[in-house]
Amino acid sequence: MTQRPDPAEAAPYYARYVDRVPDGDIVRTLEAQLDETLGLLGTVSEEGSLRRYAPGKWSVRELLSHVTDTERVFVHRALWFARGFDSPLPSFEQEIAVVAAGADAISWNRHVEEFRAVRLATVPLFRNLPAEAWSRKGVASGSPVTVRALAWITAGHAAHHAAVLRERYLQHPGDPEKG
Repeated sequence: MTQRPDPAEAAPYYARYVDRVPDGDIVRTLEAQLDETLGLLGTVSEEGSLRRYAPGKWSVRELLSHVTDTERVFVHRALWFARGFDSPLPSFEQEIAVVAAGADAISWNRHVEEFRAVRLATVPLFRNLPAEAWSRKGVASGSPVTVRALAWITAGHAAHHAAVLRERYLQHPGDPEKG
């Protein structure tokens, strides 16, 4: 699937994620992003994964847990609508999920492996969608969204948080206190 979603295919809030995704085949983008993200995550130490860039901000572990959980939510929505279900899906409250996940009690390596496993399940779902499924839509979080938009949102959300990780958490390479 290479056709970018039209802005009307998702709530305006999601444009910030879609805009982060390059033109081209979204399945290939999701595949390539896995290797890129794992490379970035490999620069984070076990100790560094507990770092917060400011008081009250998520730790690196919480950030990755959030990315993984959110990918599951976006992909569930895509599956739901792609398979023809039309009942609306609820909102996802990220702060509730982050607290309930208890991410800081889980090792960094397990977080990285979980992200990897989720992305490895995401790619074939999108790869194997029938052509007509991409334009199917439903309502999630009170707004219409297409399956196509959800694929781009999934990739864009991960790209957004990879940038946050680089810019706010890993901005002091070589400093064991900072990363």
